[in-house]
Amino acid sequence: MLSSSDRTDFGDYLRRRRAAMAPPDPPGSVRVSRRRVPGLRRQELSDIAGISVEYYTRLEQGRAARPSREILHALARAFGLSVAERDHLFRLGGEPPPQIEAPDAVIRPGLLRMLRGLEDTMPVTVHDGRLDLLACNAAAAELIGPLADGAGRYGRNIAYQAFIAPALPDLLGEEGAELFARVAAAELRTALSRYPGDDYLQSLFAELTAVSASFRDHWERCEVGAWRSAVKRMHHPRRGWSRFDIEMLHDAERDHWVMLYTPHDAA
Repeated sequence: MLSSSDRTDFGDYLRRRRAAMAPPDPPGSVRVSRRRVPGLRRQELSDIAGISVEYYTRLEQGRAARPSREILHALARAFGLSVAERDHLFRLGGEPPPQIEAPDAVIRPGLLRMLRGLEDTMPVTVHDGRLDLLACNAAAAELIGPLADGAGRYGRNIAYQAFIAPALPDLLGEEGAELFARVAAAELRTALSRYPGDDYLQSLFAELTAVSASFRDHWERCEVGAWRSAVKRMHHPRRGWSRFDIEMLHDAERDHWVMLYTPHDAA
């Protein structure tokens, strides 16, 4: 239940958002009078949201009980909120923000420019919450080689590569490949818990379970992915064995993960 101060903050946010909205012009007419207050009237906003004006008024005045998730979704749509603004509305309303239904298929243009800009500095890859590799710069393509161009439905999936790709020991060494498999199984468990009804992930899980005894063994450990920093020893095609500091950055709005491979020193 929301406290009185929480209800006040929530109502104040609603009032400010409503005041920032442009009032509609009547169809085929020219507005000749000026409103005494800016923005939409409560009746206009409640009509857009599909809720009663009496209930909306109580929400603004801090007199209503905790709003349901359906009401919060309706208000977010009525205000035309961005994802960040919608999440803020949910938190003010005493609810956790909605989870996205699937990772975004499109990488932000600025992120792609960053990948290209770092080609002479470090390898960079981007994968999504399903563990599919979405993009990599030229330095990363050179480092990970055929793993960047995997064929088939799961060929660019990190979890699939961890248990199927024959080149992993050449890239990571036997010990590194085993650790990568452990991490991949844990990250797949996290992905399945976040997107439990995702057909692609369910199919990937069934495929790995059917063809990989190693995957079945790692899955039985019930580990959950939480690795965000690491030092990896990797075999570079021109420099030989080298170490890289790995940092993972998360774009939560699109569920994209950026992996930065900072050259450490000679292995």
